[in-house]
Amino acid sequence: MKDIKDMKRVLLKLSGEALAGEKKTGFDEPTVLEVAKQIKEVADTGMQIAIVIGGGNFWRGRTSGNMERTHADQIGMLATVMNCIYVSEMLRSVGLKTKVFTPFVCGTFSEIFSKDAAVEALEAGYVTFFAGGTGHPYFSTDTCTALRAIEIEADAILLAKAIDGVYDSDPKINPDAKKYDSITLDEVLSKKLAVVDLTSTIMCLENKMPMVVFGLNEENSIVNTVNGKFNGTYVTV
Repeated sequence: MKDIKDMKRVLLKLSGEALAGEKKTGFDEPTVLEVAKQIKEVADTGMQIAIVIGGGNFWRGRTSGNMERTHADQIGMLATVMNCIYVSEMLRSVGLKTKVFTPFVCGTFSEIFSKDAAVEALEAGYVTFFAGGTGHPYFSTDTCTALRAIEIEADAILLAKAIDGVYDSDPKINPDAKKYDSITLDEVLSKKLAVVDLTSTIMCLENKMPMVVFGLNEENSIVNTVNGKFNGTYVTV
């Protein structure tokens, strides 16, 4: 894997829950502002940044048995659009240029995604948001993250999670869980580790897309990760 400091273009995946802070739902402005300031610090170095955000701070329809899956997923896609519009405005408030892309028409809220338009925006210094998932049900924001990273030819996916890396078992359940400093995508598959979902893992493996997994809640975590000063996990190809 190329040293993170030498990467030209990355895709940052943020969880929706992380935006809610301790509130667990909606937005926590101080939390999002801190993330925005870190993203600006990284963008100011010249690194091109694309962002995908989950929708879990608004919608967890998949856990309900009372709604047909297609419609539940459609609501989840709209939740990610709200998140991207909000975070993009927070980035603008700290001095960055942003664009929000969706795979479906959202009036004047966003632009329709195409690889050419997204790469052009990145090269022009815009932080680009990929909202609305893939535009289809049954595909998670993990899948969108892998797909868009591959399409824009990112150097790596930066995966900001609630836990600080990849473990051999759930550290919330097993206090003796072992964290990996580095692991290959082949090992992630063979050990059935839940870094991202299965579809996304296979896509990254087939297209040689590495990931860097770290804990978003650690102080200055995004900046430290980009500078190689983190205690997360490198997921290599």
